[in-house]
Amino acid sequence: MPEEKEFFMTEEGLKKLEDELEYLKTERRQEVVERIKIARDFGDLSENSEYDAAKDEQAFVESRIVQVENMIRNAVIITDEDANPDVVSLGRTITFQELPDGEEESYTIVGSAEADPFEGKISNDSPIAKSLLGHSIGEEVVVPTPAGDMNVKILKVQ
Repeated sequence: MPEEKEFFMTEEGLKKLEDELEYLKTERRQEVVERIKIARDFGDLSENSEYDAAKDEQAFVESRIVQVENMIRNAVIITDEDANPDVVSLGRTITFQELPDGEEESYTIVGSAEADPFEGKISNDSPIAKSLLGHSIGEEVVVPTPAGDMNVKILKVQ
């Protein structure tokens, strides 16, 4: 049997997934069942777009439940107790500057299940994170991007 993928995340990320799972199972699932029940009352199911849409939504909700359960089951909590405080690692917030004279940017490196660029959380699988992981404060790092290589200097690791 193939080994299941590990999902790296913080305690906060795990809690969010557990809350989402609870919502999907207790509230969302019931809402969809009600929509299906109402749509059935419209008559002929072969030409009932409301029924089809509700069934599609039910499939989506059930699929998401399975996905979230898998992520929780294979969660690996990020801890930084043993990590060097000056080295970029999972769970850390990194401040860097694009060279030669770009603005400072800060991101927290998290697992893919928890990534949200709009909240400043990038996946450990992203090109920026992959390039920065393992490097220290003061180091200059080359980050490959579709538009060409980007040079950055690590300013802070928190």
